[in-house]
Amino acid sequence: MEHSRPGAGVAGLLPDSVWRNRAEFLRGRPAIVEFLARKWVKELDYRLIKELWAFTGDRIAVRFAYEWRDDSGHWFRSYGNENWEFDAHGLMRRRIASINDLPIRESERKYHWPQGRRPDDHRGLSDLGL
Repeated sequence: MEHSRPGAGVAGLLPDSVWRNRAEFLRGRPAIVEFLARKWVKELDYRLIKELWAFTGDRIAVRFAYEWRDDSGHWFRSYGNENWEFDAHGLMRRRIASINDLPIRESERKYHWPQGRRPDDHRGLSDLGL
């Protein structure tokens, strides 16, 4: 579930989904939608790459890195891991995300595609040495 736009993927959540994002604990689709709205106001020019780390049964683990800038023009690359758990119908029951932000210079950016989904031919995290 790549969040390339505000509210993306929300239909795939159970109404009572539980999320932890950094130190923020969220319960229920409305709280998650509100969280995503705040995230998109803060994290501008967002570009994301995820790689599957492991999966079994109803659980998936991914690692990711995304680049964004704040409203002052400062750039960051955020690194993290997400654990997802799904119900029998494939709806997300739980998401646990641990994320660290690294300030970068604009010249250090590695993701330069237009806003939206990452192009299929763009290198992944491992290929980029991330």
